[in-house]
Amino acid sequence: MASGTLTKASTSRRSRQGRAGPRRRHNAAGAGLMAPFVILYALFLLVPTAYGVVLSFFDTGLASAGVGTFVGLANYLEAFSSDQFWSALGHTLWFTVLTSPPLVLLALAAAIMANRVSRGTWFLRLAFFAPYVLPSSVLALIWIWLYTPDLGLIGDWLGRVGLPAPSWLGDPNWAMISIAIATVWGHLGFNFVLYLAGLQEIPHEIYESASIDGASSWQQIIHITIPMLGRTTTLVAVLQVIGSLKVFDQVFLMTAGGPNFATRTAMQFIYDYGFTNFRVGYASATSMVLFLIVLAVSVVWFTLVRRQERGV
Repeated sequence: MASGTLTKASTSRRSRQGRAGPRRRHNAAGAGLMAPFVILYALFLLVPTAYGVVLSFFDTGLASAGVGTFVGLANYLEAFSSDQFWSALGHTLWFTVLTSPPLVLLALAAAIMANRVSRGTWFLRLAFFAPYVLPSSVLALIWIWLYTPDLGLIGDWLGRVGLPAPSWLGDPNWAMISIAIATVWGHLGFNFVLYLAGLQEIPHEIYESASIDGASSWQQIIHITIPMLGRTTTLVAVLQVIGSLKVFDQVFLMTAGGPNFATRTAMQFIYDYGFTNFRVGYASATSMVLFLIVLAVSVVWFTLVRRQERGV
């Protein structure tokens, strides 16, 4: 009897070992497939981020070797006491306010329209998404030409109806608004595609049942489409806010932060001090502050959305 028990235990152990072999090989294959991504992610994101945190505590400059002199929190204290840094943050928030709501609402409206049109859907999808594939430099050149006084199309159109055209990129009161308009036009396509994907996940039977019950198209949009796109809207809004807070290229290309620093954003402030003034340590500290702001916005937004979904 004892020998039979030992035989069963030995057989069970060999069986487990036999199953463990393929499992180990499967895990090893998975780790091998993930290794290139993990290595690149560490080299180009984790390591530079950690190095930036270290540099933020030193008086580092591009013109000197090494990390420089340890200054502790001096760079952060200088950033918090700098009127220019707070002004750049204010311009960034203003740009976010100007671009995020339109890019969410217009993308939603465009996606619903393209999804409901029976003919020419391919043309609408192409028209809304095409500007997004343009490089930032091309987008900037197009809109600089449109805004050019006495030569641009927008000034000509306004002149035909008897309206004066402002100095779009030369007036501090209009410069950021002008950049925001160009940004909405150029980046609408990405959110548009996300909403289209969300619309395709809504069962068509729901709309058929609502039509049978007498619901109009507008009532279907309000009571079916928009609520069922809640998760997509959350994703689009979070990505858009984060992207707007990190804006750099279109502002730099269209106005270079002018006129009179009226459009200099936080990212350009970091760029100016890091690569123009050669104060890498101070630029690293301000970039860490911006990172914490973006992180805080993301956490607060996700918390509010989760509470709304749970009905808290």
